[in-house]
Amino acid sequence: MKNIYIAASSQHVGKTTCTLGLISTLKKQGENVGYCKPVGQKHVDVDGEKVDKDTLLFSDLAGFKIDPRIHSPVIFWKGATIEFLENDISYDLEKMILDAQAQLNINHDRIIYEGTGHPGVGSVANLSNARVAKLLNASVIMVVPGGIGSTIDMLNMSLALFREENVPILGVIINKVKPSKIETVKKYVGKWIRQNGLNLLGVIPYDQSLVFPLIYTIAISVKGKMEYFPEKVYSRVEGILAGSLFETDDLKTKERQLLVVSTRGLTKSIKKIDEIEQAEGIKTSRLSGIVLTGDGNISRYCKDYIKLHQIPVIRTQLDTYGSFIKINNIEVKINRSTPWKVSRAIELFENNINISEIL
Repeated sequence: MKNIYIAASSQHVGKTTCTLGLISTLKKQGENVGYCKPVGQKHVDVDGEKVDKDTLLFSDLAGFKIDPRIHSPVIFWKGATIEFLENDISYDLEKMILDAQAQLNINHDRIIYEGTGHPGVGSVANLSNARVAKLLNASVIMVVPGGIGSTIDMLNMSLALFREENVPILGVIINKVKPSKIETVKKYVGKWIRQNGLNLLGVIPYDQSLVFPLIYTIAISVKGKMEYFPEKVYSRVEGILAGSLFETDDLKTKERQLLVVSTRGLTKSIKKIDEIEQAEGIKTSRLSGIVLTGDGNISRYCKDYIKLHQIPVIRTQLDTYGSFIKINNIEVKINRSTPWKVSRAIELFENNINISEIL
């Protein structure tokens, strides 16, 4: 079956990572491959029409000009649930998806469809992931998070809807597995998968770089305002420093750190950072950004350091503890503002997935 539908047991498991890897691999093998997000939730406006955010990323990768009717035909907007329940419009939605497929089939030899959320998302409009995959006559790759018992449980539950629709399962990808657990997961989850007549397509290790947030994302999470260097909102963050509670090794071995500190504690923290950097011969600040909590003015000494190293500063009304909670709860997705994540996701897929099993 030429068309493939990428589904997952839940949100933030790795649909986009695996879709990126698959499309990139197929393109490198010379295939004329197309992309579609048949049902989307989070959207942006493109030429006055709603388009799922993921479509922007794949338009860059696959090199197509976005046509919302083709690449993102159905969007579940805010309030859509009630509207679907009040109006029987599921047939029109199915037609929109099938019309998109018809257009894609004209220009491509194979289509990769990216699912939405968990398998049941869209059921309110009779457009669950399983129903859409059936409608598109696509075989399914199921992505599940790493583990053993919990992974098997989620996999079995997630496949139930697809079994109900008699949708063929091409195979399973286990994502975000701790490197030390890969062989154990392969052995035991792989055994269950084979016993149930399925194919294990590969196990992708957890890679911390894929969850690094941007300053922009952090500013949104703490409801903050950019006070210095707003043009650097797309800088990435690879770790967090709490006030002055950090050691020399935290700065010697780690870059792109986010300092979260109260205004009154800022001078003490910056002086400590500055002293360590000078003592260790570090010429470029290890700080990627600063989240400043509480009211008050920034000292001249801190302003000079911030301006010298062009460090973006976010001012928030949250306290330091509340800021930490918000930042730690950020769900980070790959998008066109994180090109290093795109490259790494593709590399992880290519190195760990058996593409011949897919083809």
